[in-house]
Amino acid sequence: MSLEGKRVVVVGGTSGIGLATAKAFLEESAQVIIASRSAAKLSEAKQTLGGDVEAYELDFRSEEKVTDFFQKVSKFDHLVITAGDGAMGLFSDLPIESAKEAFDSKFWGQYATVKAAIPHLDKDGSITLTSGVYGRRPPQGASTLAAINSAIEGLVRGLAVELTPARVNVVSPGLVDTPIFAGMPEEHRKAMFEGVAQQIPAKRVGKPEDLAQTYVYLAKNGYTTGTTVLVDGGTHLV
Repeated sequence: MSLEGKRVVVVGGTSGIGLATAKAFLEESAQVIIASRSAAKLSEAKQTLGGDVEAYELDFRSEEKVTDFFQKVSKFDHLVITAGDGAMGLFSDLPIESAKEAFDSKFWGQYATVKAAIPHLDKDGSITLTSGVYGRRPPQGASTLAAINSAIEGLVRGLAVELTPARVNVVSPGLVDTPIFAGMPEEHRKAMFEGVAQQIPAKRVGKPEDLAQTYVYLAKNGYTTGTTVLVDGGTHLV
């Protein structure tokens, strides 16, 4: 399936996985619309991506704001959501308010975005959400994030049945080298990546481009729906 001329919305398309995904869709000759909470990141992303990229400031935790956003976007073909904050911490230690905030962002943000998008989505289009490997194999301190990711994957299975013939899928990344780790000291970040790489079959952590190609695949493949695609270097196996 060609993506030439197709309108693709990437929520979270200003950095890391989202930015790489926007770039990958541009390389497929799609018309790309990116959205993010940060006006500064939107400006920087537009310069990085070049081309005729539409950019909108958006806090996807607000139902009103996502509704207004899609009214501006109007008709489109594919939706990708890579945005969303999680929460790490032992279940007994993590404040319930922190867990609720994480659900408000990563789960309810994606939920509200899809709900607002439906009236404008082409009937043969696609929606791709983002969960994470902790939904399949949580380490210590990831019980809340495991719950959020599992909820997203369950939502996708239900939506694939309800929204047919539009297709709905979810990408589940493992550890990916993105700007989210930029605040860590270089030696700590390097040691963490090397430690993870030694434990998993791929023997390296992911790159944003690894994930980007998966979102493109799910937009192009008209026979894939209701599916969770693990792109985790084999993390779920060890």
